[in-house]
Amino acid sequence: MVTAAALPTPASLRGAALAAAARGEPLVVMTTLKGCVYCELVRNNYLAPMRREGLVVAVQLDVQDRQSTLQGFAGDTTTPADQARAWKARFTPTVMFFGPGGQELAERLVGVAVPDFYGEYLEARLVEARAQLKKR
Repeated sequence: MVTAAALPTPASLRGAALAAAARGEPLVVMTTLKGCVYCELVRNNYLAPMRREGLVVAVQLDVQDRQSTLQGFAGDTTTPADQARAWKARFTPTVMFFGPGGQELAERLVGVAVPDFYGEYLEARLVEARAQLKKR
């Protein structure tokens, strides 16, 4: 069984996004919530395996975490919960694709509408995000 720790929580979004961009990849951020079965599905079946294989740079933010310190894209200090709120990421999981400056590079994946097609939706967003990253 893969645990929630299969995706790290970054100390710095800016640092994580810069590291991802250096590899030619977007930073993939998933909002999560303890007990969210769809979060587990996305994490365990898609993002964590892709991360282990080096296919994506993926992290997670717990939408209820008001204790951890998180550096935002602009260098500001916030919490995972406040950052998710600032992004208006109200549903879990919400998967977002960021460039090094904090710009979203592809449409968000919000929730899991059709589990059978989630992999295709995720791959399409990754293709778009990578293409946008190359244009910058």
